[in-house]
Amino acid sequence: MPDLPAVPLTIEGSSVLHQMFHFDWKSWRNLDSAQQSAIQAEVVELFARWEQQHGRPCSALFSLLGHKGDLLFVHFRDDFKDLNRVELELSQTRFNDYLRPSHSYLSMVELGLYESSAKTYASLAEKGLQPGTPEWEAGVREVLDRQSTAMAQRLNPAIPDAKYICFYPMDRKRAETVNWYTQPMAERQRMMHEHGMIGRRYADSVRQIITGSIGFDDWEWGVDLFANDPLVFKKLIYEMRFDQVSAVYALFGEFYVGVRLPVSDLGSWLTGKFL
Repeated sequence: MPDLPAVPLTIEGSSVLHQMFHFDWKSWRNLDSAQQSAIQAEVVELFARWEQQHGRPCSALFSLLGHKGDLLFVHFRDDFKDLNRVELELSQTRFNDYLRPSHSYLSMVELGLYESSAKTYASLAEKGLQPGTPEWEAGVREVLDRQSTAMAQRLNPAIPDAKYICFYPMDRKRAETVNWYTQPMAERQRMMHEHGMIGRRYADSVRQIITGSIGFDDWEWGVDLFANDPLVFKKLIYEMRFDQVSAVYALFGEFYVGVRLPVSDLGSWLTGKFL
């Protein structure tokens, strides 16, 4: 039997952009009420249109906690071109004059298929096919197409209607002594199964959306957690720290936590009366 690929199969869906901003409160306060109202109406109309594109919530606004920013815009779109259009549309508004970018993150919704990968590679090898040949690639494509159809809703999700968001990027370690990418496929599959079982126990209280960002941004994955009680973020992430894949192989970036800000409440937010 030939050496089987070490790379697990993945299927991808929506393109995702997170935009974090500081708001220029001093300049905003220098405007008269008529100017503020006009600018507010303009951005409310834009965001209301964004929120329901494609018949589902695909843009959302959050009020950030802490010093890392004031606002978080989250956009789910069909492709990068659509995300770029969102950026350009925002840049043409007068509201954008008061936004100071603090961070952004670009990625795609990703589902890893560790179990399917092992079965697919073994099945193709048993048929005498060699990795990299057209016949092998056709067999892989058949599996990916079938999985993509079956998981279409998970690959192209609506932004959950939850009160709180927690976003953070993460990597798998590639150090000399601890390297995720040198572990055998079966061992990585075992660890990821253990990791996933923890998440399933929280499925009733938190919605998790994993996005892949290798080649797109500075980290390998982005994680969005949506919940109505922010305490669940602490509980879930703390418990996951004790499984092997996190305790040994995970590196985490900065965490961003925000409160859902319906665009209809933007006026209240701009006067400091939101919530």
